[in-house]
Amino acid sequence: MTAERTFWSRLRSQLWQPPRPHGEQPRERVVGPLELFYDLVVVVLVAQAAHHLAGELTWPGFGQYAAVFGLVWIAWVNGSLHHELHGREDARARSTFLLQILVLVPLGAFIPGVGGGRGAAFAVTASVLFAVLAGLWLLAARGDRPEYRRSSRLFVTGTLVCALVLGASAVLPAAARLWTWGLLDLAYLTGFAAVILRATPAATVALSVTDALIERFGLLIIIVLGETVTGVVTGLAAEPVSVPTLTVALLCVVVGFGAWWTYFDFAGHREPRTTAAATTQWMLAHLPLTAAVAAMGAAMVGLVEHAHAARTDPATAWTLCGGTAVVLVSTMLVARTLADWRRKRDLYRLLARTSAAAAAACLVLAAARPAPALLGLGLIVLLSVPWSAAVAQRVRAAEDAPALSGD
Repeated sequence: MTAERTFWSRLRSQLWQPPRPHGEQPRERVVGPLELFYDLVVVVLVAQAAHHLAGELTWPGFGQYAAVFGLVWIAWVNGSLHHELHGREDARARSTFLLQILVLVPLGAFIPGVGGGRGAAFAVTASVLFAVLAGLWLLAARGDRPEYRRSSRLFVTGTLVCALVLGASAVLPAAARLWTWGLLDLAYLTGFAAVILRATPAATVALSVTDALIERFGLLIIIVLGETVTGVVTGLAAEPVSVPTLTVALLCVVVGFGAWWTYFDFAGHREPRTTAAATTQWMLAHLPLTAAVAAMGAAMVGLVEHAHAARTDPATAWTLCGGTAVVLVSTMLVARTLADWRRKRDLYRLLARTSAAAAAACLVLAAARPAPALLGLGLIVLLSVPWSAAVAQRVRAAEDAPALSGD
C-alpha cells in the first residue's frame, strides 16, 4: 500500500504540479506548441470578428468590432500571462489551456450575431471564460509571498467583476449591451495598468516582459497578418479574375507586408525597458496594433471586390487607411518602450517623425478616396517612407564611421 501511494504521489508530482509561484518564472524559455495552439484558437475568434466587420463597415459595425475584439484580446493576455507567470510543462498546463479553448470555441461561434440574437449567448459565454480565468489566477495566488498579495488580489477581483458584468449584460438590449462591453474593456485595461504601475518592486520585476512574452506577442501579430491575405483571397474568390482585380489584390498583399515590416523592423522582437511604465505601455500598445491589422484585412475584402470602381467606397477607404495609420502610430508607441529607443535616439526620433507624417497622410488619402489601385499604391508608398528614412540614416551613419576612424 505504501509503495502504491508513493507511486501515485510521484506520478502526480510529475504530471500535475502546483502553479509556479510569483517571481519564479524562468526568464528565458522557448514558446511551446501548446501556447501556439492556444494562440491559433484565439486568432480564429479575431478572424470571426474581422469577417463580421468586412460585411458591415458602418459605425455600429466598428463599435461591435472594437467591443468584441477588446474582450477577446484581454482574455488572450490573461491566459498568456497566467502561463508565463505560473505555468509549467505538465498535464495541469494542458488542462488549463484546454479548459479555456473549450469556452473560446462557442464564444467564436456567437461573434457573427453579436449585435443581434446571439449577443446574450456571447455575453454569458464570455462571462464563463472570465470566471475561469479568475479561478486560475486565484489558484495561482494561493501561498503568495506578501509582496505579491495585493497585486494578485486586485487582479483576481477585477477579472471576477468583469465576469459578473458580462453575465449581467446578457439581459440588456443589444445597443446597451455593446456599450457595456466597450466601457468594460476600458475599465479593465485601466485597472490592468494600475495594478502594474502600483505593484511592489518585486511584483514589477515578476511582471516585466520576458523573451517568451515578446515572442508570443510577435507571433500573434504574424498570425493576424495572415488575415490580410485571407481578406485578399476572399475578395479575389468572390469576383471574376481580371487585370484590375488581380492588381488590387496583389497591392493589398504588399500593404499587409508593409504592416509586417513596419512592426518587425522598428519594434518587434525587441526587449522593452524593465520599468512598470514601459511594461504597461508595451503590452497595451499591442491592442490597437493587432486590432488595426485585423481591420485592414477586413477592408481588403471590399477593396478587391470593387477593384473596378472609379473611387474607393468611403467605409473601405477609412477602414484600410485608418488601420494603416494606427499601425504606424501604435508601432511607435511600442518602440518608445524599448531599450533601443534611448540607445539609438537619432534613429527612433526620425522614425517617430516620419511615421507620424505617414499616418497623417494615410488619413488624407482616405478622405481623397482614389480608385482602389491608387489607394493601395498610395498606402505602399506611405508605409515605405519611415523604412526608407531609416535605411538612409543608417547608410549615412555607416559612411561617417570610416571617416571618423580615419580622423
